[in-house]
Amino acid sequence: MKKTVIFDLGGVLVDWNPRYFYRAVFNDDNRMEDFLARCCNSEWILKMDAGMSVKENIALAQKSCPEYAKEIALYDEGWHHMFGPIFQGTVEILKELKQKGYKLYALTNWSAEKFPWAKENFKFFALFDAMVVSGQEKCIKPFPKIYQILLSRYNLKAEDCVFIDDNIKNVEAARELGFSAIHFTSPQELKNELSILLKD
Repeated sequence: MKKTVIFDLGGVLVDWNPRYFYRAVFNDDNRMEDFLARCCNSEWILKMDAGMSVKENIALAQKSCPEYAKEIALYDEGWHHMFGPIFQGTVEILKELKQKGYKLYALTNWSAEKFPWAKENFKFFALFDAMVVSGQEKCIKPFPKIYQILLSRYNLKAEDCVFIDDNIKNVEAARELGFSAIHFTSPQELKNELSILLKD
């Protein structure tokens, strides 16, 4: 019987995308997309998720993309403007699972410097029994180490857990470790898949 449900955060419960902020900065979608592809791309963001300081990573990006130095500098102060709507349907699922007595954990790729703001502003984060944050652990999904940290720290068994993530690579990594894993596409699809896995 599955006793524990583990959620990714960004892309599952909260919508985060640099375009929410940088669209107004550039007022030119072509330039913005060039900037996000070459300078502040997903690989660059993952460096902070893996423990690099925001200040250091900004300096590296400015060195490699000097033509966008001003826009790169805005990343730090503009970060909390990069959130879109909360996925309310997923939040409702989280609340229902809590009421039914499931143990709830978060396993997220997130900058250690930026996570306190999110924890304070997204009140439903308090529904989790515990959270493992990549920036604090200095390792990221989909590497097995961060999944093992969660399991060992909270005395969990992978086969007793359902893992949810919008990134298929993270889902596949979880399955290889013995988790039942769901590739998140929408709250309704998540609800359907959970009803099968949890027999609710």
